[in-house]
Order: sequence, then structure tokens, then C-alpha cells
Amino acid sequence: MTLSLDRYRAEWFSGVGNARRDLLAGMVGTFALIPEVIAFSFVAGIDPQVGLFASFVIGIVIAFAGGRPAMISGAAGSVALVAAALVHSHGLQYLLAATMLAGLLQIAFGLVKLDVLLRFVSRSVRTGFVNALAILIFSAQVPQMLGVTWHSYAMIAGGLAIIYLAPRLTTAIPSPLICIVVLTAVSIAFPMPIRTIADLGRLPTSLPAFGIPDVPFSLAALRIVLPYALAMAAVGLLESMMTASVVDDLTETRSAKARECTGLGLANVAAGLFGGIAGCGMIGQTVGNVRYGGRGRLSTLVAGVFLLVVMVPLRPWVAQVPVAALVAIMIMVSVSTFSWGSLADLVRHPKVSSVVMLATVAVTVATHDLAAGVAVGVLLSGIFFASKAATLLRVQAAHDAATDTRTYTVSGQLFFASADAFADGIDLHDSAATVRIDLSAAHLWDVTAVGTLEGIVATLRRRGRTVDLIGLNAASASLIDRHAPLVGPATF
Repeated sequence: MTLSLDRYRAEWFSGVGNARRDLLAGMVGTFALIPEVIAFSFVAGIDPQVGLFASFVIGIVIAFAGGRPAMISGAAGSVALVAAALVHSHGLQYLLAATMLAGLLQIAFGLVKLDVLLRFVSRSVRTGFVNALAILIFSAQVPQMLGVTWHSYAMIAGGLAIIYLAPRLTTAIPSPLICIVVLTAVSIAFPMPIRTIADLGRLPTSLPAFGIPDVPFSLAALRIVLPYALAMAAVGLLESMMTASVVDDLTETRSAKARECTGLGLANVAAGLFGGIAGCGMIGQTVGNVRYGGRGRLSTLVAGVFLLVVMVPLRPWVAQVPVAALVAIMIMVSVSTFSWGSLADLVRHPKVSSVVMLATVAVTVATHDLAAGVAVGVLLSGIFFASKAATLLRVQAAHDAATDTRTYTVSGQLFFASADAFADGIDLHDSAATVRIDLSAAHLWDVTAVGTLEGIVATLRRRGRTVDLIGLNAASASLIDRHAPLVGPATF
């Protein structure tokens, strides 16, 4: 308990220098949140303040309850896509109810440790996930660069110059924050035809208010809400877990994935109670936060609290921030997020790994659905792994004329993908009086393997052969005893 408290304290108070970096990185993260949250709100068919309120509440709760310091969470596009149909068919109140139910489901998932499912996500899928997000982050900026005057392009170019050149002069203040201040000052001093944050949508004029969703407490309402809540919970957890893994790699630290599940659930329940949509970890803003120096929970808290400050007291000033400044920041984030080394790895790595990575990228970019991209990547990884494992199975036959015994020595993994190869290696018309199957170098994994073995033994015995199984390990023998007792006792 002492070690846990010490670690939690260190995640908040890790030094004066780190606290200053967390404060500044969190402030930059707030500005990076605003345009995307507003855009995602439109995707979901809700007022921008619903997404902004959610990001404020989620940011504060997850800072205390989450399992990954420095991760920025808020209203995300993947969840907005799932929620859109519910909003269009039943309205905002049902969305708030689904948000709360999604949070409760996420709490339950965390308590039963469903975060272990992330172990089935290979490095190729994670790399594809990161690269696809980098592409999506960049593509999300394209609409802001179409149908604009040359002034906007000049401001974007100037913003990128500040972002990349300012660190050569000072690293005391994150260069994206300098970019926002300088470009805002220029646009105010020299009025020009460019878009500002005020053009993206109406900013809130008041604080979020507590309230229970106005939805009937009935089985009929549950039938409407539950499918969307399950989808929102699953997509949100998937994106948060993947984002946490990216931060783990960037910071060379480890996060508490189960705690992140329950923390996100608590945050989404709170978001629903304060009129917000469900959210999750936001990869672009999180990577940006880490790149700007954010390392602790303080940066996450500041991103949420400063969002409230920005939304209400500083609303007139924030409304004047040029969209070009935000576009420049997000372009930098997309460039730094993309794993450029993965392009060279396409040649060096096995072809199947490259196919998995590219498929993850292609599906995610084509559907704008992170869950779909990761699901395809995991499926392909499983298929390729099963195929590879199946090819490693070997069955060698030897005949002892003195005892008229045919011995089949099996080596490798016996499961659904290799069961047919195992069956093909055994001659069911063998004329030897005794057939011995040596499984010392093999392992049975599932009922398909057991069923195949049972069929082989039964067929040989029907044809008058004596069949002996030898070398079974304890786990394989236990599987046979439970699912194929007619095979009979085996020799270990």
C-alpha cells in the first residue's frame, strides 16, 4: 500500500520542473482539444457544448482515477460515430443515458480485468494503429485548408515555422503555445480574412449543470440504449488502451490498464450526469501532450480545468484564436505521431507483419473507425499465427519389424489449424499390429485436436489394431480425460 501511495504521489508531484512542463503542456493540450471536440460534436449530431462539457468532466475525473499519467481523454471521434445514430433516432437524453450505461459497463470490464485482451494486439497492429491515426489527424485538417485565402496558408506556414524553430531559442515554453499567442496577436493587430475558433461553433456561455438523463426507467428504454452503450464502451476502451500503450512506449513506463478501464468508466458516468457525451483517450492530443513535456497527472488535470477556463471566462479571447494556429499544431502532431521507421521495416520485417500493419492502416483510414482497423489487424495476426504454427507440426513414422509396431512421433502444436495435418500424417490403413503414437514433443490445445485424435484411435481400433498413446503431458492428458475418455489411459 505504501509503495502504491508513493507511486501515485510521484505521478502528481515529480518535481518543480516537471510540474511547470505539465502545466504548460496541459494548456496546449486544451487548445488542441477544442477544434476536434467541436468537429466530433457535429459528427454525433449534438451541440458543441455537449462535447466540450464532456471533455472538461472526463479530463478532471480521469486525472485522479485513470491508470495512465499524461494521457488526455475527452469526447472522441470513434465514440461520436457510434453515438450518431442514437442521437438522430431518439435524441440527446438517450445519448446521455447511453453514456452513463457505457461508463458502468467499463467499470465492470475493469473490475474483471478485461484489459488483458490487449495482449492479443500485436506490435504490427499497434504500429498500424498509430500510423492510421497520424493520417486521420492530418486529413482532419484538410477541410480547414480548402476554400480559404492565401492569408490562411501564410499563417499555417508561419505557425509551423514557430513550432519547429522556437525550441532552438528556448524550451521554457512549449512552441505550440508560442504559436497560438503569436498568431492570435498578429490576426488581431492585422485583421485579415481568416477563420477563428468562433467560426467552428458556439462556445458554452455557462458551466455544465448536474442532471439525471430524462429517459423512462423501463425495459423498453434499456433495449434502445444497451446496444449503443456496449458499442461505446468497447470502442472507448479499445482506443484508450491503445493510446495508453503508445504513451507507455513513448515514456518507457508502464500503465495500469485495468485501472484505466474503471477510471474511464467513472469519467463517462460523470460526463453523462453533467450533460456530456462519452469519451476516451485521444491519441493526437495525448501524443502532443507528451511531446510538449507532459508526464504526470497534473497535465491531464490542467487540460480539463483549463478547458473550463477557456470555455467561459476567456471565451471572448479564445474565440479570436486563428484556426490556422490549431491546424499548424495538429500537422506537427501528425508528423511526430507517424512511425516513419515503419516504412523501412516494410522491407526488413516478415511480409505477414507488413501486411497486418498495412491492413490496419487501410481499414482504419477507409472507415474512420479505430475499432474496425484494430479488429481486422488482430484477426489477420491470428490467422497468420495459426497458419505458421500449423506448418511447424511434424509427424514421423518408423516401423519395428520385430514387434510389428508402427511408431508415429508427433512434434509441434496440435490445435484447430494443425489437426488436419496431424490426421494426414497417420495411415489409418496401417497393416502393423500395434500403432504407437508418441506425443512427447507435442501439446494438445483444444477440442478439435482431441476430437481428431479420438477419431484416429477409434478408427484404428475398429480395424483390429492395438493403439498406444505415449508421452502425453499432464495438460494434454487432462484435456483427453475430459473430452475423449474412450481413448483410454495414456502413458506419460
